[in-house]
Amino acid sequence: MSDRPDGNQQDPLQSEMPLVEHLLELRNRLLKMVLAVIICFAAVYPFANELYLWLSQPLRDLLPVGQTMIATDVTAPFFAPLKLALVVSLFAAIPVILYQLWSFIAPGLYAHEKRLAFPLLFTSILLFYLGAAFAYFVVFPLVFGFFTAIGPEGIVELPDITSYLNFVLKMFFAFGVAFEIPIATILLILSGVTTASSLAAKRPYIVVACFVIGMLLTPPDIISQILLALPMWLLFEVGILFGRLARREVAEATTPTDPS
Repeated sequence: MSDRPDGNQQDPLQSEMPLVEHLLELRNRLLKMVLAVIICFAAVYPFANELYLWLSQPLRDLLPVGQTMIATDVTAPFFAPLKLALVVSLFAAIPVILYQLWSFIAPGLYAHEKRLAFPLLFTSILLFYLGAAFAYFVVFPLVFGFFTAIGPEGIVELPDITSYLNFVLKMFFAFGVAFEIPIATILLILSGVTTASSLAAKRPYIVVACFVIGMLLTPPDIISQILLALPMWLLFEVGILFGRLARREVAEATTPTDPS
């Protein structure tokens, strides 16, 4: 057992392992991740068509009566649900994937680092799912309502199932990653790259950056851009708040106690 300069003792589970053993453990962890995705895929694929119908519901509800979605490629009715099932399987396996990553790096962390790392890991999973849910239940109805309302008269809207899937997956990813801003902010503060006060002073630039990112990651309409930019800004403020609290906890944990 070794001591760090800050007075905290290293976790007893941490030990010096040869490089080969580290690589073997990493391989085993990766195999478990892949196995988790395969198991989820086997469970999800039989319901791939139903999943696609559920995913396309926000758009289909807004189409005029008698109009529906189409497949412009002969293989699209097979590959679109297949791709969706694979992505859903990956999303469903995220907790297992992150747990395996946590199990791999945890022995190298110290006690106070573990106290912060696990809550951050759990919160990052929750925030990603919340971002995807926000996109589906809030953003999609507004965005699709906007697109279906501004079309020229006489134009029949027949969305392609593959194009629609690519669009919504991009939106899921954009909002899922955007909702990770508090975690990124906290990690930047804890790592010493910046401070909460410095980030707060740069707030006007951050707000502008949020709207620029919203413009780049969403369709060219003001509604979806605002719906992404505003949550990013609010989550940034949350990250600063919790970053201050986490930094304070680390400072208290790493302060050597007086033996007397």
